[in-house]
Amino acid sequence: MDYGFLAIGLLIQIVTYGITNTLEPGALTPVSLISGLLGICSVCLASQGNILTYLFGFGQVGTYMFLLVTQHLYGQIALNTFYLITMIYGVYVWKKRLHANTSHVITRRLQIPVLMLVLAATILLSAGVGGALAAWTNHQQPYLDAYTTIPALVAQVLMILVYREHWFIWLAVDMLNVVLWLRVGDFCMAAQYIFWCANCIYGLRRWDTLTHNP
Repeated sequence: MDYGFLAIGLLIQIVTYGITNTLEPGALTPVSLISGLLGICSVCLASQGNILTYLFGFGQVGTYMFLLVTQHLYGQIALNTFYLITMIYGVYVWKKRLHANTSHVITRRLQIPVLMLVLAATILLSAGVGGALAAWTNHQQPYLDAYTTIPALVAQVLMILVYREHWFIWLAVDMLNVVLWLRVGDFCMAAQYIFWCANCIYGLRRWDTLTHNP
Protein backbone atom coordinates (compact mmCIF):
# COMPACT_ATOMS: atom_id res chain seq x y z
CA MET A 1 0.00 0.00 0.00
CA ASP A 2 1.35 3.44 -0.97
CA TYR A 3 0.60 5.27 2.26
CA GLY A 4 2.10 8.53 1.00
CA PHE A 5 -0.40 8.69 -1.86
CA LEU A 6 -3.23 7.82 0.52
CA ALA A 7 -2.14 10.52 2.98
CA ILE A 8 -2.16 13.15 0.22
CA GLY A 9 -5.73 12.21 -0.73
CA LEU A 10 -6.96 12.33 2.86
CA LEU A 11 -5.24 15.67 3.45
CA ILE A 12 -6.85 17.18 0.33
CA GLN A 13 -10.27 16.20 1.64
CA ILE A 14 -9.71 17.63 5.11
CA VAL A 15 -8.20 20.90 3.86
CA THR A 16 -10.93 21.41 1.25
CA TYR A 17 -13.63 20.79 3.84
CA GLY A 18 -12.04 23.21 6.31
CA ILE A 19 -11.47 26.02 3.79
CA THR A 20 -14.96 25.73 2.30
CA ASN A 21 -16.71 25.85 5.67
CA THR A 22 -14.48 28.72 6.81
CA LEU A 23 -15.38 30.82 3.78
CA GLU A 24 -19.04 29.78 3.89
CA PRO A 25 -20.01 28.36 7.30
CA GLY A 26 -22.30 25.35 7.03
CA ALA A 27 -21.78 24.97 3.28
CA LEU A 28 -20.65 21.37 3.69
CA THR A 29 -21.95 18.81 6.14
CA PRO A 30 -19.74 16.34 8.02
CA VAL A 31 -21.25 13.65 5.79
CA SER A 32 -19.44 15.17 2.80
CA LEU A 33 -16.11 14.88 4.62
CA ILE A 34 -16.77 11.34 5.84
CA SER A 35 -17.85 10.20 2.38
CA GLY A 36 -14.78 11.79 0.84
CA LEU A 37 -12.39 10.16 3.30
CA LEU A 38 -13.95 6.73 2.84
CA GLY A 39 -13.86 7.19 -0.93
CA ILE A 40 -10.16 8.06 -0.89
CA CYS A 41 -9.36 4.91 1.11
CA SER A 42 -11.50 2.77 -1.19
CA VAL A 43 -10.02 3.94 -4.49
CA CYS A 44 -6.44 3.82 -3.19
CA LEU A 45 -6.94 0.19 -2.23
CA ALA A 46 -8.61 -0.49 -5.59
CA SER A 47 -5.61 0.94 -7.43
CA GLN A 48 -3.49 -1.57 -5.53
CA GLY A 49 -5.80 -4.42 -6.53
CA ASN A 50 -6.49 -4.95 -2.83
CA ILE A 51 -9.77 -6.67 -1.91
CA LEU A 52 -10.07 -4.45 1.19
CA THR A 53 -11.29 -1.74 -1.20
CA TYR A 54 -14.77 -3.18 -0.72
CA LEU A 55 -14.70 -2.65 3.05
CA PHE A 56 -14.36 1.12 2.65
CA GLY A 57 -16.46 1.10 -0.51
CA PHE A 58 -19.60 0.03 1.33
CA GLY A 59 -19.25 2.93 3.76
CA GLN A 60 -18.56 5.42 0.98
CA VAL A 61 -21.60 4.37 -1.05
CA GLY A 62 -23.91 4.71 1.94
CA THR A 63 -22.79 8.24 2.85
CA TYR A 64 -22.59 9.33 -0.78
CA MET A 65 -26.19 8.27 -1.46
CA PHE A 66 -27.33 10.51 1.38
CA LEU A 67 -25.68 13.49 -0.35
CA LEU A 68 -27.21 12.55 -3.70
CA VAL A 69 -30.71 12.45 -2.26
CA THR A 70 -30.33 16.01 -0.95
CA GLN A 71 -29.23 17.21 -4.43
CA HIS A 72 -31.92 15.25 -6.36
CA LEU A 73 -29.32 13.55 -8.60
CA TYR A 74 -31.55 10.66 -9.63
CA GLY A 75 -29.21 8.96 -12.06
CA GLN A 76 -26.43 8.94 -9.49
CA ILE A 77 -28.78 7.50 -6.86
CA ALA A 78 -29.64 4.60 -9.15
CA LEU A 79 -25.96 4.15 -9.96
CA ASN A 80 -24.93 3.87 -6.34
CA THR A 81 -27.70 1.39 -5.65
CA PHE A 82 -26.17 -0.67 -8.45
CA TYR A 83 -22.74 -0.24 -6.82
CA LEU A 84 -24.03 -1.59 -3.54
CA ILE A 85 -25.44 -4.72 -5.16
CA THR A 86 -22.48 -5.40 -7.44
CA MET A 87 -19.92 -4.82 -4.70
CA ILE A 88 -21.33 -7.81 -2.84
CA TYR A 89 -20.74 -9.94 -5.93
CA GLY A 90 -17.36 -8.27 -6.42
CA VAL A 91 -16.09 -9.57 -3.09
CA TYR A 92 -16.92 -13.11 -4.26
CA VAL A 93 -15.18 -12.68 -7.64
CA TRP A 94 -12.05 -11.04 -6.24
CA LYS A 95 -11.67 -13.67 -3.52
CA LYS A 96 -11.46 -16.33 -6.25
CA ARG A 97 -8.69 -14.41 -8.08
CA LEU A 98 -6.39 -13.48 -5.21
CA HIS A 99 -2.69 -14.13 -5.47
CA ALA A 100 -1.68 -16.92 -3.12
CA ASN A 101 -1.47 -15.77 0.51
CA THR A 102 -2.12 -12.11 -0.36
CA SER A 103 -5.02 -9.66 -0.51
CA HIS A 104 -4.13 -8.62 -4.08
CA VAL A 105 -6.14 -9.71 -7.10
CA ILE A 106 -4.88 -11.18 -10.39
CA THR A 107 -6.09 -8.81 -13.15
CA ARG A 108 -7.01 -9.36 -16.81
CA ARG A 109 -6.83 -7.45 -20.11
CA LEU A 110 -9.72 -6.69 -22.47
CA GLN A 111 -9.13 -7.18 -26.20
CA ILE A 112 -9.04 -3.88 -28.16
CA PRO A 113 -12.01 -4.67 -30.53
CA VAL A 114 -14.15 -5.60 -27.52
CA LEU A 115 -13.13 -2.44 -25.68
CA MET A 116 -14.03 -0.26 -28.69
CA LEU A 117 -17.45 -1.90 -28.93
CA VAL A 118 -18.07 -1.37 -25.22
CA LEU A 119 -17.10 2.30 -25.45
CA ALA A 120 -19.33 2.97 -28.47
CA ALA A 121 -22.35 1.33 -26.82
CA THR A 122 -21.70 3.26 -23.62
CA ILE A 123 -21.68 6.64 -25.38
CA LEU A 124 -24.90 5.94 -27.29
CA LEU A 125 -26.74 4.67 -24.22
CA SER A 126 -25.60 7.68 -22.18
CA ALA A 127 -27.05 10.04 -24.78
CA GLY A 128 -30.37 8.20 -24.65
CA VAL A 129 -30.58 8.26 -20.87
CA GLY A 130 -29.69 11.97 -20.80
CA GLY A 131 -32.55 12.71 -23.19
CA ALA A 132 -34.96 10.69 -21.07
CA LEU A 133 -33.96 12.51 -17.87
CA ALA A 134 -34.36 15.87 -19.59
CA ALA A 135 -37.82 14.99 -20.87
CA TRP A 136 -39.36 13.20 -17.89
CA THR A 137 -37.76 14.65 -14.74
CA ASN A 138 -36.95 18.02 -13.15
CA HIS A 139 -33.26 17.17 -13.34
CA GLN A 140 -31.01 20.25 -13.43
CA GLN A 141 -28.10 18.53 -15.22
CA PRO A 142 -29.59 15.56 -17.13
CA TYR A 143 -26.86 14.93 -19.71
CA LEU A 144 -24.00 15.45 -17.30
CA ASP A 145 -25.66 13.04 -14.88
CA ALA A 146 -26.19 10.48 -17.67
CA TYR A 147 -22.61 10.68 -18.89
CA THR A 148 -21.35 10.11 -15.35
CA THR A 149 -23.83 7.32 -14.66
CA ILE A 150 -23.85 4.94 -17.64
CA PRO A 151 -20.05 4.81 -18.14
CA ALA A 152 -19.66 4.26 -14.41
CA LEU A 153 -21.98 1.23 -14.62
CA VAL A 154 -19.75 -0.22 -17.32
CA ALA A 155 -16.56 0.60 -15.41
CA GLN A 156 -17.94 -1.00 -12.27
CA VAL A 157 -18.69 -4.26 -14.10
CA LEU A 158 -15.23 -4.32 -15.67
CA MET A 159 -13.64 -3.65 -12.29
CA ILE A 160 -15.56 -6.45 -10.62
CA LEU A 161 -14.46 -8.79 -13.42
CA VAL A 162 -10.89 -7.49 -12.83
CA TYR A 163 -10.29 -6.06 -16.32
CA ARG A 164 -7.62 -3.33 -16.15
CA GLU A 165 -9.32 -1.22 -18.86
CA HIS A 166 -11.94 -0.07 -16.38
CA TRP A 167 -9.44 2.63 -15.31
CA PHE A 168 -9.77 4.42 -18.66
CA ILE A 169 -13.53 4.70 -18.21
CA TRP A 170 -13.27 5.72 -14.57
CA LEU A 171 -10.90 8.52 -15.54
CA ALA A 172 -13.47 9.98 -17.94
CA VAL A 173 -16.27 9.56 -15.38
CA ASP A 174 -14.28 11.19 -12.59
CA MET A 175 -13.39 14.19 -14.76
CA LEU A 176 -17.09 14.74 -15.50
CA ASN A 177 -17.94 14.33 -11.81
CA VAL A 178 -15.52 17.14 -10.98
CA VAL A 179 -17.61 19.40 -13.21
CA LEU A 180 -20.88 18.10 -11.74
CA TRP A 181 -19.93 18.77 -8.11
CA LEU A 182 -18.37 22.15 -8.90
CA ARG A 183 -21.71 23.16 -10.39
CA VAL A 184 -23.52 21.85 -7.32
CA GLY A 185 -21.12 23.79 -5.10
CA ASP A 186 -19.79 20.85 -3.05
CA PHE A 187 -16.03 21.46 -3.29
CA CYS A 188 -15.26 18.56 -0.94
CA MET A 189 -16.77 16.11 -3.42
CA ALA A 190 -15.06 17.91 -6.31
CA ALA A 191 -11.70 17.57 -4.56
CA GLN A 192 -12.37 13.88 -4.05
CA TYR A 193 -12.93 13.36 -7.76
CA ILE A 194 -9.84 15.36 -8.71
CA PHE A 195 -7.79 13.01 -6.57
CA TRP A 196 -9.63 10.03 -8.06
CA CYS A 197 -8.50 11.16 -11.53
CA ALA A 198 -4.89 10.92 -10.39
CA ASN A 199 -5.64 7.57 -8.79
CA CYS A 200 -6.99 6.22 -12.09
CA ILE A 201 -3.64 6.87 -13.76
CA TYR A 202 -1.81 5.31 -10.84
CA GLY A 203 -4.20 2.34 -10.79
CA LEU A 204 -3.75 1.64 -14.49
CA ARG A 205 0.01 1.43 -14.08
CA ARG A 206 -0.27 -0.68 -10.93
CA TRP A 207 -2.77 -3.12 -12.48
CA ASP A 208 -0.33 -3.70 -15.36
CA THR A 209 1.95 -5.41 -12.86
CA LEU A 210 -0.90 -7.60 -11.61
CA THR A 211 -2.18 -8.67 -15.04
CA HIS A 212 -2.45 -12.34 -15.87
CA ASN A 213 -4.24 -13.46 -19.06
CA PRO A 214 -6.09 -16.76 -18.40
